[in-house]
Amino acid sequence: MKLQLYVLTLFLGIVLAVHLAMNGAVGAALNNPRVANALFWIIGAVMAAIIGVTGWQAGALGGLRNVHPLLLAAGAIGACLVFGIAWLIPQIGAGPVMLGLLAGQILGGMAMSHYGWLGSPVQPVSPVNVVGAMVMVAGVLLATRR
Repeated sequence: MKLQLYVLTLFLGIVLAVHLAMNGAVGAALNNPRVANALFWIIGAVMAAIIGVTGWQAGALGGLRNVHPLLLAAGAIGACLVFGIAWLIPQIGAGPVMLGLLAGQILGGMAMSHYGWLGSPVQPVSPVNVVGAMVMVAGVLLATRR
């Protein structure tokens, strides 16, 4: 069962790379990545509303009072993140951007798991994990070197 979840994760990573490159292409075509990002989020908001309505039930927002307001900043962070990526792809290319993002995600994920932040199960970082992360970052540097 877990293998299926890892395969799904890999697939979503591929979709994310294509999705972000598409947004970058729209920004380049419009010669305005800010407008492209706004358009992206408008379309995304409509789709999110459609998805939300299909699973709506009475009291669906009842637990909202238990959510720390800072966690709701994730929407703003996501908009800034996608804008930054959409701007970067035409500047340095999809490969270097995706490799850099991957390295950052792995380092961030290791820290989140080590400390159990945001509900992540605690998985302490070992010396082997640190060496693996260092090798991966070195690989990103080699793979993006011109």
